[in-house]
Amino acid sequence: MGALDFLSDYFTISTPRKKRKPMQTVEIKVKMDCDGCERTVRNCVSNMKGVKSVDVNRKQSRVTVTGYVDPNKVLKKVKSTGKRAEFWPYVPYNLVAYPYVSQAYDKKAPAGYVKNVVQALSSPNATDEKFTTLFSDENPNACSIM
Repeated sequence: MGALDFLSDYFTISTPRKKRKPMQTVEIKVKMDCDGCERTVRNCVSNMKGVKSVDVNRKQSRVTVTGYVDPNKVLKKVKSTGKRAEFWPYVPYNLVAYPYVSQAYDKKAPAGYVKNVVQALSSPNATDEKFTTLFSDENPNACSIM
């Protein structure tokens, strides 16, 4: 059996399989003014290979594409329609610790959303934060240090 398996590997023609892209949801901000703009963007993206669904929200200037697609290719395809497009820069208001930080608050953002920016305050794992909590009353190991 071993010799037959060895020889069959040489005589079989197999094509290498491409890895399938993972299922993704791509959100893009696109400036759309009318039904024609909305239709153009929808048709352009829905004709792409791997797209399962396209949701266009003209009020929020948002296009949501779900499928086995590359986000950069979707953005490039939307830009090919002549519209200004970028990845969706906003996150829901309740997911941000400090939504009124100067970089996060945006008047142009849809209701309930703020910009997705790195917070101005340092992270809890920063070294300067560790030194300030080292001798605090809330640290249970502070007595052993003193």
